[in-house]
Amino acid sequence: MSAEASGPEAAEAPFLEVPKPSGLEPGSAASGLKPLTTNSKYVKLNVGGSLHYTTLRTLTGQDTMLKAMFSGRAEVLTDAGGWVLIDRSGRHFGTILNYLRDGSVPLPESARELGELLGEARYYLVQGLIEDCQLALQQKRENLSPLCLIPTVTSPREEQQLLASTSKPVVKLLHNRSNNKYSYTSTSDDNLLKNIELFDKLALRFHGRLLFLKDVLGDEICCWSFYGQGRKIAEVCCTSIVYATEKKQTKVEFPEARIFEETLNILIYETPRGPDPALLEATGGAAGGGGAGRGEDEENREHRVRRIHVRRHITHDERPHGQQIVFKD
Repeated sequence: MSAEASGPEAAEAPFLEVPKPSGLEPGSAASGLKPLTTNSKYVKLNVGGSLHYTTLRTLTGQDTMLKAMFSGRAEVLTDAGGWVLIDRSGRHFGTILNYLRDGSVPLPESARELGELLGEARYYLVQGLIEDCQLALQQKRENLSPLCLIPTVTSPREEQQLLASTSKPVVKLLHNRSNNKYSYTSTSDDNLLKNIELFDKLALRFHGRLLFLKDVLGDEICCWSFYGQGRKIAEVCCTSIVYATEKKQTKVEFPEARIFEETLNILIYETPRGPDPALLEATGGAAGGGGAGRGEDEENREHRVRRIHVRRHITHDERPHGQQIVFKD
């Protein structure tokens, strides 16, 4: 049973060092202190300001530091009210007592609280509870939730909410094979899969610095979009229409180098302070210049960066014969 310290008993009292219980006799305490004897039914414990009542049987039932304290092998301190003082945090002491009473306790769900309880169990030398806490922590480490979570966009409104709710730059891959009106060229399916695999690899590598989104409902077949500070910075469209003598075809390309470049460029917007002008200039996002033209550069920089839309159009297909006409969207 625990209670919060209040009233006169909670007032600061002088600390008295009491000899080992073997030397204690009833009535031997000075200044009105009640002696601690093996005949006491209940023991009053003040653990860091948290008050607990328990019995000597509970405290001495297992081979712990508490047994050493209350069986004469160690000295204990009491105050004028007869409370035995233990200079430890009382947050988990109730759990320690319950383990000594029952031999088992429900363990905290939080790994942090498990670690705190483990520290207390080690201090009081409660071996069984130490082993239980260590096993629970090991299981939590083995069953960690995935660190790389990729939201799937289900509506334009949800996309706007995701972009507005994060301070990270965003990389979005839209892939929707059902948007095609024509047949695919022979390499399109493979290239579409390569785009998806590259997206997964980038997500695993940069998930701590960038937010990755998947969109399977948009009006493109395969398109990468890059956002910084809530606005679109660049776009890489991987599809085009090619026309041979017989029919139109849709071709999906895999511009790996361009996608890598735009992913690295978007890291410029990683901090909320805005893009570094030196990095923008180095990556082509801002033109160099100074003097009288500098103010104009500053004014137009956002406009220039926003309009970095990279659209890659394919001017041929894999057909070995036949005249080809290219249609660009």
